[in-house]
Amino acid sequence: MTLTAPSEIAQRHLPLFDNKHLLLAGELEDDFVQQLSQRAASVTVFTTHHGFATRQKKASITVHAGATLDIDHPIDLVLFYWPKAKAEADYLLAMLTHALGKEVDWMVVGENRSGIKSIEKRFAPYGSISKYDAARRCSMYYGTCHTPASSFSLEAWFTDYPLTLGETSLTIRALPGVFSQKSLDDGTELLLRHLPSIKGNVLDVGCGAGVIGSYILATYPDCQVTLVDVNYLAIASSEATLAANGLDGQVLPSDMLDGVEATFNTIISNPPFHDGLDTRYSPTESLLRNVPSHLSKGGQLIVVANSFLRYPPIIKDSLGQCESIAKTRRFAVYHAYKTRE
Repeated sequence: MTLTAPSEIAQRHLPLFDNKHLLLAGELEDDFVQQLSQRAASVTVFTTHHGFATRQKKASITVHAGATLDIDHPIDLVLFYWPKAKAEADYLLAMLTHALGKEVDWMVVGENRSGIKSIEKRFAPYGSISKYDAARRCSMYYGTCHTPASSFSLEAWFTDYPLTLGETSLTIRALPGVFSQKSLDDGTELLLRHLPSIKGNVLDVGCGAGVIGSYILATYPDCQVTLVDVNYLAIASSEATLAANGLDGQVLPSDMLDGVEATFNTIISNPPFHDGLDTRYSPTESLLRNVPSHLSKGGQLIVVANSFLRYPPIIKDSLGQCESIAKTRRFAVYHAYKTRE
């Protein structure tokens, strides 16, 4: 079993998990939970990541996946993996302390570069917590929640901002940690300003707050748009953005194309290349290689990416051709058609 550095520091203290009713939450990446299930009285996972949830369910681990936690059994220890976004950490601390209640112990682990050292300040409204161990450029904190958040409303955590491009105006709604939470990012803006003509069924992969899918629905009202993302905070954000603008689209959890069965006239994406604190290219490369099986003949792929990423050769290999239809110093918009079965 290959563990992340935060899991390795927690592994140094396995007796702390003995006979506990344990909840794992936060930036979960490895399968340490399966080792802990051999020691704890019970193990439950809460995750906002659809792919991680699917993997653990296959291993018969009890998983709650979503934007919020609704749990009907007591928890007396939380193993919390510090997320990369401090705003997301604040959200999860408030939501989880409210859901779990008081006198619950918290073990918090994370890489030092993730900002975990701010945990003492951020946990202060709920109880006391202090550093317990440090190793491999990671830290571990241990404490107890004495005063959980007295109330929690998902609605209160949305950030709203207006977006106007050409004649299309939208309200974007996003939860903490979701891409472009507070403003439109430059890559997506470049894509939308150079959008080819679109019709029929459209798939927005890695939808985030639903900017691309909502813009297409507002600009091309005859289109049918499906939005997918691996993150349940993004799913909730896209649903909220659609509702705020009176738009009707389908929003589904999917790890790139893994949960997609239909074929589409257009697949469009501003795909991520960061996962946690590290850079990962494999999810997007998988998307580009698998896209032909989800495009109808004559269908088109539209992707915006950082200019330095070597995606054109992969697109050419998948679809036979690739052109750059817009480019800046930082970003490029790539376009290709499916011309063969």
